[in-house]
Amino acid sequence: DIRNSKVVDIINEMKDFGATVEVIDPGADAQEVKHEYGLELAKEPAGQYDAVIAAVSHKEYTSLDENYFASLLVPGGVLVDIKGIYRKKVKNLNYWSL
Repeated sequence: DIRNSKVVDIINEMKDFGATVEVIDPGADAQEVKHEYGLELAKEPAGQYDAVIAAVSHKEYTSLDENYFASLLVPGGVLVDIKGIYRKKVKNLNYWSL
């Protein structure tokens, strides 16, 4: 949820480290996000990633499973789960949670 300022902090920190960041938030208005934060929203994932950061626990995300994230990650990629919602669901991926 991009409206959570902590998510914006994570995005900006990743960019400061030179990461290419793709932001997906189905609950946000793309024009509002562009105006408020200068960020472009993607409609859906478009490739494979070194890392996927799940930063919120909205119901749209809680039903996602390990296979979904495996399809998004390059070999050796990591799922970062800020809220710990996949803690008991992920067994085979590189996984990090608070």
